[in-house]
Amino acid sequence: MPTPEPVPFSTVLRTASSEEHEAAEQSSFMSRLLGGQLGVEAYADLTGQLWYVYRALESRAGQLAEHPLTGPFIDRALLRTAAVERDLEHLRGPRWRDGLEPLPATEAYAARVAELAEDWPAGYLAHHYTRYLGDLSGGQIIRGIAERTWGFERKGDGVRFYVFEEVDNPAAFKRDYRARLDAAGAAMDEVERRRVVEECKRAFGLNGTVFRDLDTRYPLSA
Repeated sequence: MPTPEPVPFSTVLRTASSEEHEAAEQSSFMSRLLGGQLGVEAYADLTGQLWYVYRALESRAGQLAEHPLTGPFIDRALLRTAAVERDLEHLRGPRWRDGLEPLPATEAYAARVAELAEDWPAGYLAHHYTRYLGDLSGGQIIRGIAERTWGFERKGDGVRFYVFEEVDNPAAFKRDYRARLDAAGAAMDEVERRRVVEECKRAFGLNGTVFRDLDTRYPLSA
């Protein structure tokens, strides 16, 4: 019998983390936010927490661009920190940093990303994948709902985070990204691939804990 073709690493990551991904997406906070049960202040709160995560993801981009594994993934078209800051200025005003603090879950999430960026680039890649491909996919649904619910201009201030102005064809970009993931997986041994899969699951879990922390700020009405 012919030897079966190996499963592409991008497919392995997606299928192995599907349960954790679904749990994060269906969290109470996100369900209520996207269902119109929470106000714009909750959306601004989420955006503020994302600022900490993306600063951690992008603060070592120059260093990671030189690494053979992560280098192909470091793309200025993906960088989100400046867009988040523009949204926060729109949502919270010019002094948006005043009173902004990371939730405990956000602090742990950002610390994990920063640790991996420094010590384990393959693990960092798991977080890069979960965040940016998510922003290019489900993030576009969030953008559309935010525009309709809170009256933001289409692709304007308030939703800049979700607007990838330098990605002309998101579908093609995502296909190319997955091809790069497949190549990265092929360069790893089986033990390393399994470690990255576990880190991918952990990434979705860390997202979920941020949503749970946010949920406690907006208790259900009696």
